[in-house]
Amino acid sequence: MFRTLIPHPLLTLLIVAVWILLNGVSWGAAMLGLVLGILVPRLTSAFWPDRPVVSSPLTIIEYALVVLWDIVVANFQVAYLILFRRGDDLHSQFVTVPLDLKSPEAITALAGTITMTPGTVSASLSADGRALLVHCLETDDPEKTVSEIKSRYESRLQRIFER
Repeated sequence: MFRTLIPHPLLTLLIVAVWILLNGVSWGAAMLGLVLGILVPRLTSAFWPDRPVVSSPLTIIEYALVVLWDIVVANFQVAYLILFRRGDDLHSQFVTVPLDLKSPEAITALAGTITMTPGTVSASLSADGRALLVHCLETDDPEKTVSEIKSRYESRLQRIFER
């Protein structure tokens, strides 16, 4: 009964929380957020045949903190590049990140994380899903960039989605 009413409870909570944050804390916002939090997952549940299994929920918090820290640091790095470096001096290039991830949700989270971090953009996923093409605004050492992506993001996403 509960699964039919609320097929994705975490998504419901997330929708309610984001709705309240966007509209202010009030009973009206909470009630409308709750209605949306129940309706949206129910209406989209047909598109979610297999829910991802999250095997390490505490790693999600660790991952979020790492990503937030990297976004803050990258903002300062990109600001420095824009303000004090000429376009000719930038060493931007495409880097191919081989993926150990198999879960579509984990690959999507990795690509989104890379794109959210200033200075990098996920440009393409290989047809077989085994590599991610990433554009870096500034990198002198592509292997180091790949290594950082794999150790900071991919390893945590594996613990969250694939263990």
